Amino acid sequence: MNTENTPLVEELRPVPAVMDAVRACADWPDLVLFDSAVVHGSLGRYSFLAADPIEREQVSTAKFGSDPFAALKARMPAAEAMPELPPFQGGWAGLMSYELGRCWERVPSARYDEFQLPVLSAGLYDWVLAWDHVANQAWIISHGWPEAEPGRRRNRAAQRIATVRQRLTNSPAPFRDDPVGTLRPLSELSPQWKSPRRENLWSNFSADEYLRALERVIEYIVAGDIFQANLTQRLLTPATCGPVSLYERLRSCNPAPLAGLYVCDDWAVISASPERFLQIEARTVTTRPIKGTRRRTVQPEADLFTKDELRESEKDQAENVMIVDLLRNDLSRVCLPSTVRVPQLCGVETFATVQHLVSEISGTLRPGVTVWDVFRAASPGGSITGAPKVRAMEIITELEPTVRGPYTGSLFYVGADGTADSSLLIRTFAMRHGWLTCGVGGGITAKSDPRDEYEETWHKAAGMLRALA
Repeated sequence: MNTENTPLVEELRPVPAVMDAVRACADWPDLVLFDSAVVHGSLGRYSFLAADPIEREQVSTAKFGSDPFAALKARMPAAEAMPELPPFQGGWAGLMSYELGRCWERVPSARYDEFQLPVLSAGLYDWVLAWDHVANQAWIISHGWPEAEPGRRRNRAAQRIATVRQRLTNSPAPFRDDPVGTLRPLSELSPQWKSPRRENLWSNFSADEYLRALERVIEYIVAGDIFQANLTQRLLTPATCGPVSLYERLRSCNPAPLAGLYVCDDWAVISASPERFLQIEARTVTTRPIKGTRRRTVQPEADLFTKDELRESEKDQAENVMIVDLLRNDLSRVCLPSTVRVPQLCGVETFATVQHLVSEISGTLRPGVTVWDVFRAASPGGSITGAPKVRAMEIITELEPTVRGPYTGSLFYVGADGTADSSLLIRTFAMRHGWLTCGVGGGITAKSDPRDEYEETWHKAAGMLRALA
């Protein structure tokens, strides 16, 4: 190992609470948090916090044929990871929106895009605060970028560690965590329908319109256009607090193993995602699609019954297996032949408010394939489009009136050593112009009942809406 290319590391004792650290650094620009808010098997072990990147890159709109990752690839510093520490030790981190997929698929754009969030936003972070929740340890890891000369880089790395440590031990005065942006009048937004289920809540569909859209998806399936498509309604409500406070509420009432927070300029993403999109470790890529959902109950016996019902549901299993086949195909584009495997098929996993059918697909990357090639091969995630993917995306654009933006995109990090991880942004708020948006949807198959599918969107929204109380 070339020690000149390894970071400086300082272990923190006592281990700081994640939200204490977030609040201590909340006034720094481009704060990003990858948070195992609940320890959940192999998913929920580590958390990472970074802010004040040395560089940033944004792509405002997707242009077919362009390479949105070109600048990120060109500007990644050379570095080696320290063994036995959490996997993200500095590098690029940020947001890929659902619409980023239009860079490599010829898909029309939705009719409305009132909030105009970038399709890609990322920062190059030279320091990371990392937690191992299983070992109950935490470290500040710092590279000293952008300095190139080893001595100067070491000095900068030490200075960054000292600055972060000072913040953690002597937190600044309480910051104002106000909603991001001035509230735009509802009349300036795309058509909205008042929801009867909650005060100050709107949707981009009326209930009848959503049911008709679901029926149209089923018609496309019967006609042979697709096997499955994911249809979403977007909920809209005024923001009453800032992103850090909202994330803290969400973390409390709907904890998730792949939760996250990204506060950038005049917008923010607040997520309680249970779904891993793509993880790359030691040339192995893994994805864990979720298809099939049941609402949890307060009675343990009924909860077990619901779990069995989900496990035995032919409709939900078919929905999940279709996406497994799609993702096997996506990974086969970047993996060695015969290495793509399905270690878990339709396993039932329990989360705070729902139970899900979850599968796992993995493969070994071909020589020369980079993490950016993998993102391109698999984005947007098949579990939130449908199959075949491109035709499903076309139907989504036809039926959903507004862009999805961060929802069903991804929060991601890519380390300088090629290690990467990303969540699929479901159970996610986006905040801008004083509003919160939250997409909720589900996979539609030929056996779907439109009214059941509509109700499922509200089951998925339950934990999110609870955070607004």
